[in-house]
Amino acid sequence: MNVSKRDYYEVLGVSREADEQSLKSAYRKLALKYHPDRNPGNTSAEEKFKEAAEAYSVLTDPQKRSAYDRFGHQGLQGGSNGFNPDIFADFTDILGDFFGFGFGDAFGGSSTRRRSRAQQGEDLRFDLEIGFEDAIKGMTADIQAPRLETCKSCSGSGAEAHDGFTTCSRCRGRGEVIFQQGFLSVRQTCSQCGGRGQIIRRPCKECGGEGRIRVERKLKVTIPAGVDNGTRLRLPHEGQPGANGGPNGDLYVFLRVKEHPIFSRRENDLHCTVPINVAQAALGTEIHVLTFDGLESIKVPEGTQGGTEIKLRNKGVPYLNGHGRGDLYVRIDVKVPKKLTREQRKLFEDLVETLPAENEPDEKGLFDKVRDYFA
Repeated sequence: MNVSKRDYYEVLGVSREADEQSLKSAYRKLALKYHPDRNPGNTSAEEKFKEAAEAYSVLTDPQKRSAYDRFGHQGLQGGSNGFNPDIFADFTDILGDFFGFGFGDAFGGSSTRRRSRAQQGEDLRFDLEIGFEDAIKGMTADIQAPRLETCKSCSGSGAEAHDGFTTCSRCRGRGEVIFQQGFLSVRQTCSQCGGRGQIIRRPCKECGGEGRIRVERKLKVTIPAGVDNGTRLRLPHEGQPGANGGPNGDLYVFLRVKEHPIFSRRENDLHCTVPINVAQAALGTEIHVLTFDGLESIKVPEGTQGGTEIKLRNKGVPYLNGHGRGDLYVRIDVKVPKKLTREQRKLFEDLVETLPAENEPDEKGLFDKVRDYFA
């Protein structure tokens, strides 16, 4: 018996009656514990990992296990020389996801399943400019959205239908290359052909070898009332097609709202400025404001000062995907005439005589207040 090798059952920590599931569970625990990626530079851990793999390879092979149970290591004719990559197929998802590569790849298994996995397509962005009133009331817009679609001429291969491919010289058609990493044989997708195993000899004339062509599709976009600058609308499955039969990505429409010559917006409230003259401000008046719901009459009380705001309830912007609306604030701007006719000047002069001087109040002036404070 070869005394340099430990008993395989002892290596895995299982009894001689252990079934296949017990062997798998024991090996998985040891593989995760002693894997070289978890123990960089640790030769002892590397040897234990290799020892566990060898034990598992033998004990999960019915013929080898029978020979080992009868004759020990000598029954294997010098021991196990390497392991069968098919043994590790059950651990591809568990160990491969943890270590960042297919576990079957590390031991010489196939990576075809990983390379051919369906992937969702990329999302696309489309910028759309709309009018101020359209943002408030909502609308339906037609857009021309570009995206890449599979070339029908070459079915996405990128090569001419007849004799368009040649075998990749680097991987010799296998789609992957093998190199040694310590005691492991690691498979990687061939960088020259991208795992296809073939290289385009004659590119497709329709797509120039890309496999996809740019197309523009006419789509309808429903824009709800109340959108604003930067509002993002999602059109499901209108993005780039997915790879290997995967679902399409989404199309996101980003809105930019034009400025309005009269109204400004602060969240869901609207603001505008209406000028009146000094006589209207002093005597009071009625003005008409054009809102997005039509003309509204506003009463301006007498003695209104410049900068006064009058609120019109529920005349603002609708709440997006909600109920109710904001308000409209009308700012009163009192205009003082820069030039007066002779008659107008005479009227103002007579008016001055009857009005109190605003800069001569009965109470103490500012200078007297400051002097009293410091006294």
